[in-house]
Amino acid sequence: MRIHVNDPLDKSAMERLMNSGYNVTSEHLEKDELIKEIPNIDVLVVRSATKVTADIIEAGKNLKIIARAGTGLDNVDVEKAKEKGIKVINTPGANGISVAELAIGLMISCARHIAKGTMDLKNGEWTKKQLKGHELYKRTVGIIGFGNIGREVAKRLLAFDMRVLAYDPFVKETDMNVEIVDLDTIFKESDFITIHVPLTNETKHLVSKEAFEKMKDGVILINAARGGVVDEEALYNALASGKVYAAGLDVFEVEPPTDELRKKLLELPNVVATPHIGASTVEAQLRVGQIIVDKILEEVKKL
Repeated sequence: MRIHVNDPLDKSAMERLMNSGYNVTSEHLEKDELIKEIPNIDVLVVRSATKVTADIIEAGKNLKIIARAGTGLDNVDVEKAKEKGIKVINTPGANGISVAELAIGLMISCARHIAKGTMDLKNGEWTKKQLKGHELYKRTVGIIGFGNIGREVAKRLLAFDMRVLAYDPFVKETDMNVEIVDLDTIFKESDFITIHVPLTNETKHLVSKEAFEKMKDGVILINAARGGVVDEEALYNALASGKVYAAGLDVFEVEPPTDELRKKLLELPNVVATPHIGASTVEAQLRVGQIIVDKILEEVKKL
C-alpha cells in the first residue's frame, strides 16, 4: 500500500503518516511525472496545487483513494473518480475559521482604506483627508453560501452589530440571528456582500453584470471563496464606474492573476487583494493535516 503526498502537509500530519506502517512517499510531481508514477500509487494526497485531472485518474490503475487536504474539490475530477470507483475524501470546515477571519479582514480593509493608507505612508504621502471610510456597525451584510465558512463569518459579523442576511439554496432556517433570504434580496439590500460557495456549474459567474446592476451604489464585495464565482470583467467595470465602492479578493478566475484583465483589475485603487491565502494559517494547516490523516487511515483499513 503506497500513499503518495503530492502537496506538502503539516509536519505533525506527515510524521503520523510516516509512522503508520504504510509505504509513504512525499514529493511534488508535475502532471507529466505524476501520470508516469500514478500506476504505482494507491492513495494520492493533494492540496490545491495539484490538479487531479481525468487523464491522471485514468492512468491510476491501482488508485483507490484521492485525499484532498482542504475544502474545495474543483481541482479533482470527482465524476471521473466516481466512474473508476475511486473514493474522494476532503476536509470541509477544517479551515473555516481562517477563511472567515480573512474575509472580515478584507472587509475592514476595503471599508477603511487600510492597504492604500499603508502604501501611501510607505511612499511618503500623508493622505489622511482622502481616506474617509465607512463603519460596519448597523450596516447590512449579505453572505452568499451559508455552510461552515458562511456561518463562521456570520458569527463574527453579528458581534459588529450588523444586520446579517444569508442566501444558500440548501439552507431554509437557522438558529442564528440571521435572515435567510433569496439571492435578489442579497444583491438589492446589502452594503457588504461576502461570497462563500464552491465553484460549480451552478455558481460560475453567479455574481454577474446583471447582479451588479441590482446592487446598491457603493456596495463592498468580498470574494475569499473561489475565482470564477464572480464575473471579473463585470466586477472591473463596476469598480471603475464607482458602482462598487471596493472589492477584497483572495481568489481569481485566473491564478496567478497575470493576464490582462486581472492585471487591470489589480491596478484599481479600490481593490484589496491577497494571493489565495484564506486557509494559509498555521492553525488551519494543522487541523487540515490531522483530519485528512485520520480519514486516510480510516479508509485504508477498509481496503
